Amino acid sequence: MKDKKLSIGITGNIGSGKSTFCNFIKTQNYPVINADELAKKILTEDEHVKKKIIKSFGEESYADGILNKTYLAQNVFSNPAKVLKINSIVHPILIEQNKKLVNKLFEKSRLVFTEAALIYEADMEAEFDYVVLVSAVLENRKNRVTASGKLSEEEFLRRDSNQIPEEEKKKRADFIFENNGSESDLKSKADFLLMILNNL
Repeated sequence: MKDKKLSIGITGNIGSGKSTFCNFIKTQNYPVINADELAKKILTEDEHVKKKIIKSFGEESYADGILNKTYLAQNVFSNPAKVLKINSIVHPILIEQNKKLVNKLFEKSRLVFTEAALIYEADMEAEFDYVVLVSAVLENRKNRVTASGKLSEEEFLRRDSNQIPEEEKKKRADFIFENNGSESDLKSKADFLLMILNNL
């Protein structure tokens, strides 16, 4: 079965280290699709989506045709009901586009990875042969995010509360890698995953 092409989803709650994990995979020359970047592209370029976003969340969602990330962060992503709404607009298109990209990348690689924070929240689970969860304790995740200066502690906790709890994701993931140690520990785990997948 070693010639079977595999689509692998890599997820983890905010601050878990999934991007670092994916970067290690990239260094081994495996393609990694970034679902967040794909979603931003859809929000920026898809006129049909733009109209729906403006209708749902107001003209302020875009400033001179450019996505107003600050407005959305403050007024949409801090509200669970609005998060569900924006996800219902973006996720079906995201899933479709990701599927096309995966199939295209299969032409060059037997293993194709997708980094996506919201695999379970977006009901993307069925799109992948395996889902990998990068996990870390709340304190470590919070410290990583706040130390980077990207979010305050309050903003981190608000974002985290909009995601399905890690314990629930652990019940559903095919592989779980804890990231409470050093980056070299995490790299070893990424290498271990690649070894397993290459022998399937």
